[in-house]
Amino acid sequence: DYRQRLLNVRVMLSLRKALFDRLLHLPLPRLWDMKTGGILSRLTGDIDTTTGLLQMAVVSPAISVIRLIIAVGLLLSLNWRLALTALAIIPGVLLMSLVFARRVKPIYRSVRKDAEEIDGRVGETFSGIRVVRAFRGEPRERQDYMRGRHTVLRKELFAHRRELVLWGSWGLLMSAVNVAIVWYGGLLYTGGRASIGDIMAFQWYSFLLLNPVWSIVNTFSELQRSLAAMERVFEVLAMDDDKPDRPGAVEAPRVVRELRLENIEFEYRPGLPVVRDLNVTVPGGTVVALVGRSGAGKTTVTDLVARFHDPTGGRILLNGIDIRDLTLRSYRDLLALVQQEVFLFDGSVADNIAYGRHDATQADVEDAARRANAHEFIVRLPEGYETFIGERGVKLSGGQQQRLAIARAILASPQILILDEATSNLDTESEQLIQASMADLLAGRTTFVIAHRLSTIRRADLILLLDEGRVVERGTHRELMAARGGYYDMVVRQMESDAHGVHGGVLQ
Repeated sequence: DYRQRLLNVRVMLSLRKALFDRLLHLPLPRLWDMKTGGILSRLTGDIDTTTGLLQMAVVSPAISVIRLIIAVGLLLSLNWRLALTALAIIPGVLLMSLVFARRVKPIYRSVRKDAEEIDGRVGETFSGIRVVRAFRGEPRERQDYMRGRHTVLRKELFAHRRELVLWGSWGLLMSAVNVAIVWYGGLLYTGGRASIGDIMAFQWYSFLLLNPVWSIVNTFSELQRSLAAMERVFEVLAMDDDKPDRPGAVEAPRVVRELRLENIEFEYRPGLPVVRDLNVTVPGGTVVALVGRSGAGKTTVTDLVARFHDPTGGRILLNGIDIRDLTLRSYRDLLALVQQEVFLFDGSVADNIAYGRHDATQADVEDAARRANAHEFIVRLPEGYETFIGERGVKLSGGQQQRLAIARAILASPQILILDEATSNLDTESEQLIQASMADLLAGRTTFVIAHRLSTIRRADLILLLDEGRVVERGTHRELMAARGGYYDMVVRQMESDAHGVHGGVLQ
């Protein structure tokens, strides 16, 4: 039992490792479709459901088959005619099992899908607990949760009733075999081809045949639940990786001299282009500000630069090399990302700052924090740099979260920086500290910034105004203001809003 348990644990551990690794490398659209609940359900619930699958699918049937062969040999040695009568049960058992599997496995698969949706909903509920409580949504969330659980329970009970039908049918078959043995044995006895002792011995030994057959049927019944879960696991394992390296892919150059976006086209769905005919050459160390209305394609452009997606048309060249001809890992080593909605892990302050550079020393972490104007507030925390900040950094203010994200990017020392500037309004002191740390972050780096603040936009070497995926204006702040086009209108509207205290410096 211990060895079998150890084998099960090792198999499940290997399966979890393979599944987690595949999930890490799936294309982003696939992950978005699966949602967090689907990912967690496969990593935990589905694999937990398959625990013991090796025992059920291999070991138990193998033992039962050996016992079955021995039983058949004994029965044939006693009376081959009666043995054939008893063996007639096996086709019926196989037919029952196949019918059962066809009807029950889809139910168990549906149960796993429902459990996935419940897990996802629970995750959303507690991620947005402030909204739930503010809008008094507790009764609704409780009702939705229990409705989902009752649905799962009904389906499981329905599947169990099908199992009871299988077991009842098995009982009828066993009775039929006993009746057939007695009836046919009586015929053989009256014909002088079998004695009463032979018939009684045969009936006793027939249980040696029926027990392993029943064990196989019972195992087959239990196997359906595990197979339904296992199919969902292998469905993910069979998916293609995000962007496997091309044959002959080379390491990315360590210094960025030029990044060129050449005739870039991109669409998430066929026939619905998001970026069209994008051409821009960015010398190393240049700060490019992307501005435009929501939905203009700014985030998609930065996702293409980060190789979260590959363009559907055109190419991106790094020092004249198509980035698809570089190993993905070496290219990503050049990058750092600061998102608009800062993402921090449930760990210590130091762990979050050092996330992009695992060989960083404590001195490196503190230096990055100082350059991001975060050191002073960090040392005032209860445990300083070892303070745990909670899931998504909930124990920190918005300004503190942003400064930690900037410190993380500074420590990574990227050649290419992608910055989606936060739009949230901060107090004056936090705003000034963040703007000061931004100057350090952008210095000497090839930067693509989705800019919302005029102070950041003015700092840019090149401004691209996007509209419906196209660059409609480009130039410096001074040049675009002099042109009095769409960019000029946006800035004027923003300055008028700021004069009335409406947007707090955020470009609309």
